[in-house]
Amino acid sequence: MLQLQSAFGVVALLAIAWAFSEKHGAVSIRQAIVGLAVTVVTALVLIKVPLVASAFGAINEAVGVIAAASRAGTSFVFGYLGGAPLPFDLKAPGADFILAFQALPIVLVMSVLTTLLFHWRVLPPIVRGMAWLLERTLGVGGAVGLSTAANIFLGMVEAPLFIRPYLAKLTRAELFLVMTGGMAGIAGTVLVLYATLLAPLIPDAAAHFVIASVLGAPAAILVSLIMVPETSEQRTGGLLADPEMHASSTMDAIVKGTAAGLELLLNIVAMLLVLVALVYLVNAILGILPEIGGARISLQRLLGYVMAPVCWLMGLPWSQALTAGSLMGTKTVLNELIAYVDLSKLPADALDPRSRLIMLYAMCGFANFASLGIMIGGLNTMAPTRREEINALGLKSIVSGTLTTCLMGAIVGVLT
Repeated sequence: MLQLQSAFGVVALLAIAWAFSEKHGAVSIRQAIVGLAVTVVTALVLIKVPLVASAFGAINEAVGVIAAASRAGTSFVFGYLGGAPLPFDLKAPGADFILAFQALPIVLVMSVLTTLLFHWRVLPPIVRGMAWLLERTLGVGGAVGLSTAANIFLGMVEAPLFIRPYLAKLTRAELFLVMTGGMAGIAGTVLVLYATLLAPLIPDAAAHFVIASVLGAPAAILVSLIMVPETSEQRTGGLLADPEMHASSTMDAIVKGTAAGLELLLNIVAMLLVLVALVYLVNAILGILPEIGGARISLQRLLGYVMAPVCWLMGLPWSQALTAGSLMGTKTVLNELIAYVDLSKLPADALDPRSRLIMLYAMCGFANFASLGIMIGGLNTMAPTRREEINALGLKSIVSGTLTTCLMGAIVGVLT
């Protein structure tokens, strides 16, 4: 019954996307059916085919090695604060884990690895292969196909850099597709961090995060072309040259990757500190209101009520939908890192294993207000002539990004 519920949710989420469409009559039913089929088949192959599943299972081992390498660095630099053996007896289990010194520095290591893989030209052929597949299966232009494929590995600002010369020439639908792709995925630099957080809760968490990143490409195209359908001739098809590699040597790539990772790490730490403090202040203000149902009103509780029906559509039992809705609300208003941290801290009986897996996919995207500011700032710098259009599509891209990740969650619910 829950699988049927998820199947109904897939249709309902696409109907919601259609309700938000700018031109209902211009939506291509054929393209939507093909897009849904490609997304479902991709999920089926990645999750259910034993050979592919075992290959992705090996990702967990790679993630373990990267996490261990990061822990070696943090232990050397920060001592027991970074994960080295404690010089005293631990009184409270788990009290030795310090997020800023043990988990977050993985971002630095992943930033350097990503920069090196691009400098050594390992990732560009993979990205171009994905772009070719998206062009042939879903009929999108070469530029947006490349940007959407790059979102599998890069963030919402880094991926459009691949097609910077083409941004000013994109149609409105193509521009929105680029924005949706950024909102519906996460960067490789934080993927390992999230996988590390959820590894104790969800088997093969790292593999599922990689699958979610790959699945987000066709799903983003599907939702985007429903909400802003293509009504003009595409002008960005054809082959594109690989982006210039700015590192002059391997050591230069390490230095630049470290600098970029440090900037990202500091932003993550600062945003976490500020957002958690703001949530506390909002909850303190809401706590003045009378209690409802024997409990105080909180921001998470309010957001839980709003997002609970969406979580039910993804296939969660209603008894768990309010808890999951609170996570989705936190992810949308604050960011996905805080939501994943909250998920990792939930009591064991709050969500069953299937629900936790669905929520892993549903929250695997940058669709939140802080990310919107980052993306708009980056795109406006790269394409100043499209500033007004980028700003106008901003809030809509949060909706499309959220619907995309929820659609992935519902599809996973059908298959599990």
